[in-house]
Amino acid sequence: MIEVKSLRKEFKTKFGNLVAVDDVNFAIKKGEIFGLVGESGSGKSTIGSMIVGAYGATSGSITFHGDTDISKDSKFRPHALKQKIQLVFQDPGGSLNPRKTIRQILSVPLELYSDKKLSRAETDALIAEALKQVGLPLSYMDKYPKAIGGGEKQLVCVARALVANPDFIVLDEPTSALDVSIQAKITNKLIDLQQKNNLSYLFITHNLCLVRNMCTRLAVMYLGNICEYADTAEFFDNPRHPYTQMLLASIPVLSDEEESCKPQRIKSVGEIPSPLNKPTGCSFHPRCPYKKDICSREVPPMREVREGHFVCCHCWDSLDRG
Repeated sequence: MIEVKSLRKEFKTKFGNLVAVDDVNFAIKKGEIFGLVGESGSGKSTIGSMIVGAYGATSGSITFHGDTDISKDSKFRPHALKQKIQLVFQDPGGSLNPRKTIRQILSVPLELYSDKKLSRAETDALIAEALKQVGLPLSYMDKYPKAIGGGEKQLVCVARALVANPDFIVLDEPTSALDVSIQAKITNKLIDLQQKNNLSYLFITHNLCLVRNMCTRLAVMYLGNICEYADTAEFFDNPRHPYTQMLLASIPVLSDEEESCKPQRIKSVGEIPSPLNKPTGCSFHPRCPYKKDICSREVPPMREVREGHFVCCHCWDSLDRG
């Protein structure tokens, strides 16, 4: 569905060039939920924005359905292609026009992407179907965003993506602005819609618990690079990069049984450096308790340590889960 090769994105600032994404490679299969995780500033949302066309790539490529180049920004994309790749934003309140009703908000994709001019009755029927899919009553058509809750706003955002009849949806931290009980409702609905409509998702988040329940495969980003990716079960059972072990060790748990499943030897140390001043060699080495001399001199290659499990680390074979 989506293939990313040697992707790089630089932004010019008054302090110099900021490399937000650097030599990133991964592929997302049809019907798959692919997770992209990492701390704030790691570059994961930038990749999502590039896939939907908000930014063009500095170098590298993004291909859709195997042969369509989508690495340039969206002004170079035909409407038919824009229709097939949709985005659900992190903040539902900020992504909905407060002066428009839900009917008016959901009618915009239909006006943009429909092959013919739809009548009011046809538009309302398609909007009603989208609301039904996300579990909202038809009475919401005439409501304004300020009259509904945060979770309901996010369901409207999901309906807005669905009404365009896409193949692929970028979910940019779609639950991070919501409380825990609403998060569960939204994620369950997203999984249900993905299965019913045979959709593919890029699920961007920093919440590893959600990734474990939603994603078939995942990649972990650090300072613009992917440091590890694998099938979800393999990743949680056998993390091989010190940074991913650090992330897993920091997950809050409620029981001793859950605590025993976490890596114990890696403690969260320091903060992610500025992308304007990346460390030489392995970008994680200033925070890594396993670092060797080579780590500060050479960028580690991406290695396949098990089938489908890739790690970018000089020390991966000397680590254990504790």
